[in-house]
Amino acid sequence: MSTEQEQPFNILVVDDEPDLELLIKQRMRPEIRSGKYVFSFASNGIEALESLKANPGIDMVVSDINMPQMDGLSLLEHIPAVNSEVKYIIVSAYGDMRNIRTAMNRGAFDFVVKPLDFEDFRITIERTKSHLAEWKDARDSRDRLMSLQSELDVASGMQQSILPAIFPKRDEYEIHGTMMPARSVGGDFFDIVHLELDRVGLAVADVSDKGIPAALFMMSSRTLLKGTAIGLATPGKVLTELNSILHDDNKTTMFVTMLYALYEPDTGTLSYSNGGHCNPIIIHADGSCTELPTTDGVVLGVVPELEYVEKSAVIRPGETVIMYSDGVSEAANSQGEEFGIERLLGMFAGKAPKSAEEATDRILAAVAEFAGDTSQADDVTCLALHRP
Repeated sequence: MSTEQEQPFNILVVDDEPDLELLIKQRMRPEIRSGKYVFSFASNGIEALESLKANPGIDMVVSDINMPQMDGLSLLEHIPAVNSEVKYIIVSAYGDMRNIRTAMNRGAFDFVVKPLDFEDFRITIERTKSHLAEWKDARDSRDRLMSLQSELDVASGMQQSILPAIFPKRDEYEIHGTMMPARSVGGDFFDIVHLELDRVGLAVADVSDKGIPAALFMMSSRTLLKGTAIGLATPGKVLTELNSILHDDNKTTMFVTMLYALYEPDTGTLSYSNGGHCNPIIIHADGSCTELPTTDGVVLGVVPELEYVEKSAVIRPGETVIMYSDGVSEAANSQGEEFGIERLLGMFAGKAPKSAEEATDRILAAVAEFAGDTSQADDVTCLALHRP
């Protein structure tokens, strides 16, 4: 048995607020004491660059935007010349889409918002850490890659690394998501966005085409979705803005289908907007299922200046809402028959799931059993929200 311990993840926090250092050391004390994370601090961009030069082992920079001497956006431009592999996380205020978009265009990997939500901060760190590990594996393996399939396998790992791996489980609701990728890299993704007033955003999407271009477009779409969801209040406005951004920057003429929903735990209300994606379903407490009405939105990234509308439903105690990709409904068996929406609606009859994870596990198992030995042609993605 190996006794080698995992190397600590080195994080440089750049902020001119002196209280933030003390707060992080208090709230992240378990991870610091265990050696999982090592934090260092700088009060502006100039100090941060000096720290990066002195410590090439820094893995991640978390930086505020507004600082004296050198702000966060200027720092982002200088970092590649010092350490091209470090991942940059911007700290921004709610709704500051202008600076968030600028940071993403300059190479930021992700962002967190003020005031700092430490649950979201931990998730962002772990997501960044996982992505960086996959990136380093890809870099180290590049000279050994002898075929396109090997490159696709690496890209698939990078794709998986940005998907949520820690799922909310609270008294009011629980969420679980999973994606079973096809053999080649696809463009499916799902995401969970923590919002103000304990609301939560949920998204499932499918990028056109397959392969590495689809994976890259998927990663860009996910990042832009998160920023838009935090900045805007309703699902219809989120898809309207996201469609505009994707269209303006879409040099590849790719597109993405997306279902974005907003859940309010206080009332159990789920509002949603659909851009050419599969409609969500609700599993009722008796195991019967209902497909929610479509909002008639088209795919994102193709037609500019579209207005996406939204609809809503109430998720009652004991019910589960399922968001999924067409890899579920269009999964085929050896006779060419598709799994289909009717089979999905009927599979929980008389036995409703007791948790979000049970719901997604049962769907993936049913699809796999139906397909049998038939090769999987598309990613199979499910995201479930269960109200106990």
